Amino acid sequence: MVSTSNSCDLLTIAGKPFQSRLFTGTGKYPDLTQMQQSIERSGCQMVTVAVRRVQAVAAGHAGLMEAIDWTKIWMLPNTAGCATADEAVRVARLGRELAKLAGQDDNNFVKLEVIPDSRHLLPDPIGTLEAAERLVAEGFAVLPYINADPLLAKRLEEVGCATVMPLGSPIGSGQGLNNAANIALIIENATVPVVVDAGIGVPSEAAQSLEMGADAVLINSAIAMAGDPPAMAEAMGLAVTAGRNAYLSGRLPKLGQASASSPTTGLVSS
Repeated sequence: MVSTSNSCDLLTIAGKPFQSRLFTGTGKYPDLTQMQQSIERSGCQMVTVAVRRVQAVAAGHAGLMEAIDWTKIWMLPNTAGCATADEAVRVARLGRELAKLAGQDDNNFVKLEVIPDSRHLLPDPIGTLEAAERLVAEGFAVLPYINADPLLAKRLEEVGCATVMPLGSPIGSGQGLNNAANIALIIENATVPVVVDAGIGVPSEAAQSLEMGADAVLINSAIAMAGDPPAMAEAMGLAVTAGRNAYLSGRLPKLGQASASSPTTGLVSS
């Protein structure tokens, strides 16, 4: 299991503190045992649960609720499969009830996804904003999944979202941080946590996200679909810790020319 590097460096979302800055998912795993092992070895403290798939007992989701120790892991219900704001609001309400069934009576978190395009799986900015406004008004801690749009991110923050979650690249693509420049702008202007969600394929990309100043990453496919999911989960957890430590430490400035690492004064002359 990945250990946290600094117990004082907490990530707080809607008043809830987390030591781990890696959030993981529960879908696409070969079986529940590998999902359990992956969650444990990653060191994560929050996992997403697709409310609709759990309710419908979709493939891979049978027994999921019983497979996770909800006294240790915070549930992040998500509105995956919703194409409109109305659908997302209804599923968010169901997600809150699902969290209560897991014993988390005070859990009002929801990962908001409004995705009408089943081919490219890109979020609808208008529907996301509409749903976010309604859910915030109902007392939800809204974590919206969005394109890497700095203006939309700021607008969602202004309406009361608990985080913003820009995609690095399309869901499950493993393309990495194709939107790094826009994500950097979001980070620069945000006063709520920024969570890079979707597209991360390897640990170096997770580390890069934290090095840029992102507060956390959410990774599902890259872990669940790896050849050895638990080992990849551990690698991702280590990468997130390394990236966060690097960000806090302050990187070496980039220079336009070489700079000797050894002093050039006091050398013995020939």
